[in-house]
Amino acid sequence: MHEMSIAQGILDIVLKTAAEHNAVRISYIKLLIGQMTQIEPESLTFGFAALAANTIADGAKVDITIVPLVGECNGCGQQFTVERYSFLCPLCQSANVLVVSGRELAVDYLEVE
Repeated sequence: MHEMSIAQGILDIVLKTAAEHNAVRISYIKLLIGQMTQIEPESLTFGFAALAANTIADGAKVDITIVPLVGECNGCGQQFTVERYSFLCPLCQSANVLVVSGRELAVDYLEVE
């Protein structure tokens, strides 16, 4: 379950950011998670809640947006949603594809007091 180590990294980031702004409580955390990361949102939020206990992030709402896996063909320029990890351009069938989105793992923003 790699979600626990990811949750620890997120907690470290939000606690550091909150301290830099003299916050006393973190109430809301918005995350962007790419489809290609294969992170289970429920496992991540469970792990985060367990790790955040007795910190200023205890009880914070964690909101996760899954970013779709999108490719762009280097041959014809077509952008497309990658289905079932088939990285072939649906227009020209080229395998020369750049991943445009879907690998994200980021804290988008926090709400603090």
